Amino acid sequence: MDKILEAVVMSSYPNNVKQGLVRRVIEAAKQPMDSEQCWSMLELSTKLYLTGDTKYKREIGKEVLEVYGHYHPEEFEEFFNVRFLLSLLQEGYGPLGKRSHYVLDYIQLGLQFVLESPSANSIFSLLRIEVLRKVCERPSPKQCAKISKLLTQHPQCIPTGKHQLLFCQQLIRCIGQFQCVSEGEEEIMEFLEQVNKVSGLLQRIWRTQTSAILPSLKELFTIISSTEEQEAPSNALASVVQFVPLELMDGVIRNLTNDDSITDVQMMMAIGRMIDWVSWPLGKNIDKWIIALLKGLAAVKKFSILIEVTLSKIEKVFSKLLYPIVREGALSVLQYMLLSFQHSHEAFHLLLPHIPRLVASLKKEDSNSATSSLEQLAELIHCMFFRFSGFPDLYEPVLEAVKALPIPNEDRIKHLLGQNAWTSQKNELACFYPRLASKSETGKIGLINLGNTCYMNSIIQSLFMASDFRHSVLNLTEGNSQPLMTKLQWLFAFLEHSQRPAISPESFLSASWPPWFTPGAQQDCSEYLKYLLDRLHEEEKTGKRIYQKLKESSLMSQAVEQHYLNKTLIEKMFGGKMMTKIRCLKCLNVSSREEAFTDLSLAFPPSDRNVRGSTSILPVEEIGPQFIEPPENAGQLMGSPWIRRKAPKASDHAAPPMSVETLGFQELGEAANPVRGNDVGVDAAKDPLSTFGEQACAPKDSRSVPDLINYFLSPERLTAENKYHCEKCASLQDAEKVAELTEGPHYLILTLLRFSFDPRTMKRKKILDNVSIPVVLKLPILVAPEEAEEVCQHGKDGAVPGSGFMTVVYDLCSVVVHSGISSESGHYYCYSRECTDTVPHGQPRDGVPKPTSDKQLDFEIQWYLFNDTRVSFSSFESVSNVTSFFPKDTAYVLFYRQRPGRQSCLLHEALAEAGCLHGEPSLHKDLMEAISKDNILFLQEQEKEARNRAAYISALPKSPLWWRDLDRDKDDDSSSGGCSPAAGGGGSGSFHGLVF
Repeated sequence: MDKILEAVVMSSYPNNVKQGLVRRVIEAAKQPMDSEQCWSMLELSTKLYLTGDTKYKREIGKEVLEVYGHYHPEEFEEFFNVRFLLSLLQEGYGPLGKRSHYVLDYIQLGLQFVLESPSANSIFSLLRIEVLRKVCERPSPKQCAKISKLLTQHPQCIPTGKHQLLFCQQLIRCIGQFQCVSEGEEEIMEFLEQVNKVSGLLQRIWRTQTSAILPSLKELFTIISSTEEQEAPSNALASVVQFVPLELMDGVIRNLTNDDSITDVQMMMAIGRMIDWVSWPLGKNIDKWIIALLKGLAAVKKFSILIEVTLSKIEKVFSKLLYPIVREGALSVLQYMLLSFQHSHEAFHLLLPHIPRLVASLKKEDSNSATSSLEQLAELIHCMFFRFSGFPDLYEPVLEAVKALPIPNEDRIKHLLGQNAWTSQKNELACFYPRLASKSETGKIGLINLGNTCYMNSIIQSLFMASDFRHSVLNLTEGNSQPLMTKLQWLFAFLEHSQRPAISPESFLSASWPPWFTPGAQQDCSEYLKYLLDRLHEEEKTGKRIYQKLKESSLMSQAVEQHYLNKTLIEKMFGGKMMTKIRCLKCLNVSSREEAFTDLSLAFPPSDRNVRGSTSILPVEEIGPQFIEPPENAGQLMGSPWIRRKAPKASDHAAPPMSVETLGFQELGEAANPVRGNDVGVDAAKDPLSTFGEQACAPKDSRSVPDLINYFLSPERLTAENKYHCEKCASLQDAEKVAELTEGPHYLILTLLRFSFDPRTMKRKKILDNVSIPVVLKLPILVAPEEAEEVCQHGKDGAVPGSGFMTVVYDLCSVVVHSGISSESGHYYCYSRECTDTVPHGQPRDGVPKPTSDKQLDFEIQWYLFNDTRVSFSSFESVSNVTSFFPKDTAYVLFYRQRPGRQSCLLHEALAEAGCLHGEPSLHKDLMEAISKDNILFLQEQEKEARNRAAYISALPKSPLWWRDLDRDKDDDSSSGGCSPAAGGGGSGSFHGLVF
């Protein structure tokens, strides 16, 4: 029968004729026949299957084999023996030089018929050894896929024990050499399918034997980190990583990045090749592994590797965004590479020529994937614009390309930059690297204490957080003839853009040092602030005088002239005006003098004086945690008989009684209706913050900031030794003095005079009274009568008809706290937040910018605590309760920012036009270069320190007790206001059990 079959197959008959004859032979084969005939048919079918030169012949061979395996199992088992299979696998089949490529397919076909035979175990043992040998010979992707298919269908043939680990490692070696030899679509799809089968086998093994995962990954890393390979390993290795469980990622990355045996060159080679994997179309989670390794390298400060890899690979990653099948992973890697590369603009600038073309291509594609990628790319680009401003010529084409795409807000940009910076990555070994402090999670930068310089640090941070002032300082041009202001600009720029967790203000300290201060001694921060603002103001005035002389001696443009004749920056930001009036009680003559101020120094009233029931004339109101209580005796409050708000005509009736908000002096004999106690409560209930008033309300005998302002502006009687020399009487007379605010500053600085001289001890003592601080303060400002009437007619700024006052609202920005009992000792730190206008400028209502809601300003803006090098998140609750918890820690200097209103409208509009209220300003080139150089220097310092520490740690005994001791945190940081910088770090001190 075998001769008949062979003759039919080899004949020249048409295939349909052959098929009919073959069908008869196959049907006959289902009948019983002798062993010799079966053996002959099995040999012929084996020959046809393995050496047939057409698909038709191989199909016939397969069909005959299946029939004999099914109907003649004993003869098939005898034929399909271990010796025959060993010969097939080791020597092949067919003439020399033309060995069959279908041996593995043949074995897979025959195995299904011997699974239950006595010889099955022997065959499985043979195949376990032979597939390992085959893999070690580095078969082609097609043969490797056949091995994988065989083992997937018959897992009994998978090597076991140590051989299984070796098999996985060698299989990965094979994948590393896979190459697709053709660029045709069908061939590429076939290649991908082959790779998928091989990596799928690894996944199957790892699922049943998790102990094989780490040795496999070790082999993978050895391949991609090798510097000896002439040809780069195949990107098909990406298919292996996708099957590694993500829960192992942290341990694997931690061990890799802390392995001292891995050189920088090897690590750089490995991460570079991993980044190339983003082009692998079937990989899942590849981007997660790449980003995790980049973060791991940042955590151990290996910045030189990150810099080199980012600059060499970022353009290649960017180019992959053109291909939808790999776009998602490529975009994730690109986002991290750009957002983490914050020390220099170099990486971003490499992409600038390519961005417009990519944006145009994605727009043309018009798919969901392209639309989503465009929005993410635009967000990324705006983050880079924000971080590396000052290149308008380079950015213009890119800005034009993305102008129609959404623009992220500033908070979102700062969040992304702060979250992804290399220096913000946490290192779980930080407790063993005490000097490797990470940048604060707040994204803010601390200031190094140079020896009792916390008084300066707290003031600098408060000024820096005054965003309008900071923007104005950063916007100063080069060559502004203001050396101290230039140093402040540099300091602010480094606080904004440095990668260091803290910077040294040494240069600024030496330039701004008051000459009477003692080096190394604690100083009064209020005194330093006054001196600093005065220096900056005088320096700018000097510059203006120089330009005035230039103007007189030469022609100057009107614009330049106007620029230099305006107010100084200090006057614009912190300058207010106050009118002091003194009335002689004998002749009733009133003298007045208006003077400028940059801060109000608020004294504490004597302990026997009730401020709330005093003769205060200032209608100050606080909102939020506190509400000003009405005076118990309104007649006493209004009892000063000598100052008129508006000169009355003879026919005028007595002016109506004024409300609490606009109360002032009244004429003697006027009726003064007492203000009912519930009047303020009703108004307060309308305020969105009133619900917070009850829980934070201070005891009735405590002080509040409005109390101190009321006392500051209340009438003062000049008698006895303090008599006033009246020019009209030409003699010393009893008099009454009163102060009134006539112009509210943009930033209101209040200094609480806590330090007084004690004549008994001949020392300055500190007043430790707790003062409640309102988050919102309403301050009435005296205005001209006609201006007040105009404001009242439009119902603006809370002005009351006939009062002469308009209400200006201030939001709390910063609180400088003094910790200690003496001005000559103790410590300063500050709480700050950035108060800005959240409504767009240029959209005024009735000519006045629309104020932001109290609730949004007061409770949605994040508070920060600046304590020298340490910066942390905080809250207004902490600000309010600090003295309650720490009696020696008391508020000393307060910064309030004026909300947009009629009086501040021009300044706010000017700031808006200058672009100050919308993002950080551009820095000039020299300053940007200095920051970039320092950031690179810092990364190099950190990397060197990390290596030194790693070498030290590796030499320590690795006993379990040693690790357990270091696991515990013995640092008690419950004390407040310590001058020494707090060490960073934390987290688990134990290594993961996965070791390479």
